[in-house]
Amino acid sequence: MTSWLPAWCPTRLFPRLCPRDELGKALVASRLTSLVAMVGAGLLPLAAVPVLAAEPGTASAGKAAATVPLTPTARLDPPPQPLPLATQVKGTRPKSNPSVLAPAATQLDPDLLRLGSPPSLALPTSPDQVSIRALRPLGLGEVENLAEVNNPNLKAIASQVDQAKSNLRAQISAWYPTLSLTASNLPGFFNGESYNSLPDGSFNSTSTGISKTRLGGAKAGVGINWALINPQRVPQIAAARDQFEQAKNQYLIALRELRLQGAQAYFQLQLSDDQVRIGQESVRASLVSLRDARARFQAGVATKLEVLQAETQLGRDEQLLTNSIASQSIARRSLARLLDLPQTITPTAKEPLRVLGVWTPSLQESIVAAYAFREELSNAILDISVANSNANSARGAVQPFLNIFDNFSAERYSGGVTTNTPSLFSVTGDGPGAYQYNLNNTVGLNFSWAIFDGGKAMAQSRQYKQKAAENAFKFAEQRDTIRFQVEQSFYQLRQHNRDIQTTSREVISARESLRLARLRYQAGVTTQREVVDTQRDLTQAEVAYASALANYNTSLAELRRRTGLDQVAVCQPPKLPAEKPDTGIKVPVPPEPLQPACQANLRRLGQS
Repeated sequence: MTSWLPAWCPTRLFPRLCPRDELGKALVASRLTSLVAMVGAGLLPLAAVPVLAAEPGTASAGKAAATVPLTPTARLDPPPQPLPLATQVKGTRPKSNPSVLAPAATQLDPDLLRLGSPPSLALPTSPDQVSIRALRPLGLGEVENLAEVNNPNLKAIASQVDQAKSNLRAQISAWYPTLSLTASNLPGFFNGESYNSLPDGSFNSTSTGISKTRLGGAKAGVGINWALINPQRVPQIAAARDQFEQAKNQYLIALRELRLQGAQAYFQLQLSDDQVRIGQESVRASLVSLRDARARFQAGVATKLEVLQAETQLGRDEQLLTNSIASQSIARRSLARLLDLPQTITPTAKEPLRVLGVWTPSLQESIVAAYAFREELSNAILDISVANSNANSARGAVQPFLNIFDNFSAERYSGGVTTNTPSLFSVTGDGPGAYQYNLNNTVGLNFSWAIFDGGKAMAQSRQYKQKAAENAFKFAEQRDTIRFQVEQSFYQLRQHNRDIQTTSREVISARESLRLARLRYQAGVTTQREVVDTQRDLTQAEVAYASALANYNTSLAELRRRTGLDQVAVCQPPKLPAEKPDTGIKVPVPPEPLQPACQANLRRLGQS
């Protein structure tokens, strides 16, 4: 470490340290190493590094301003390697890869057939049609199956994929000739009369020429048109193809997001169930404490203050239970909305809240996997390709177009023109029974070239090129967002893992503290305040533990969604007894009727 240090003392850098021994040289080496690292990382400009005095006895001795330049080769960290471009990894026009994600279910499991979604346009009109008649327990796997089959948003995005496919097929049709059939008279009838004066200009009704026309028939045509040269055809098809791939990627994104939302809603429902259980246990414990406080007060060994403290704690726990029941109802209906269940069914959690598994990949592996599997990056690249295709299509508007056509028409009429003129025209038609035919066939080329359009095409092309550059910046933003999401979920998973450890110990210690506090209170050693405080600590600890479990499972589901990996070491389910363990408290929690808000306010004011 100190072999590269000079034997002289750098008084300008360390005026109070002259390394005459190994310890001093080690300190100087540490200081110089820190400076070099800061310069290499760009945290310290090179001009800010102090110069070192030259070693006495050298050729540059006596110069007060001798410097030791820090070149890039003096940096201790290696230069960063250039990262590959996304177009080199995924291609300039990446295709959707549905194999990276398990396909969505297309039909419900046999046990869930009665939970199919109602018709999309169904609308209840009476209270009986929206009254809850059944509570259906569901597991996490059943929730995923119902969401994939019933969710209307996923169906809408699947319809968008079909729309993009139809649009692509419409653009591909530009390579084929068009065949059109037209009919102007099918059939058509014409009946008319005309009066002509005599050659000398006089008019006499008895000798005036009269022409009568009566025609009936049909006229039809067939036209074939084929674009031999169309500069806009290829870029328009390319843009439609990229949009079709984007639609398929968007379906995969929606499927991932739907599975995450289903898991989050289910974990929230499990948490609300646990909070209801904790609230009921707290109310039950408060009822026991209030019963003991009243008994001791009647026996004359406790004060009215202890009874009031027990009543206050009971009210606090009842408030907790009320909030938990409301949260449970909202969580159930939120899951029902996501699953699009029938209007008369509400789901419940069949599985208890517990740790699902352990995330095995490292943070770096998770980030790289997210870059490889996330369809958002492919869509960002396709946005660039679509913008470039639109630019080529706009430029093609001022390029030559060449079409070949063949138009064939046929006419057939019956009837003709009859005249009644004495001198000039005696007969100009073949009478009512005559037929007339007319056949035409034209083959040729159509050529068009908009030589000058005021710069409109080039301006639009330049606009789309600028849009492509904007999409490149959005790709960088999306890339950074994906990494941040993975890191956020990874660190939160570690945090919630630590929370599970700490809150579990807190629950155990708080439960034992409550047991000891009750024994002390029954023995007359302590007051009701200690029992109330320890009971509140136990309630808060159990709520924190349940929240840590739900947050851990949520972060685990987020990592699976944001990385595309499913490398989770599943935890062994705990072996629970068939019967609920006896806690020693068998006090029922009676349901309290809901009073109107006005009456509850009067009760607080002591007017009820």
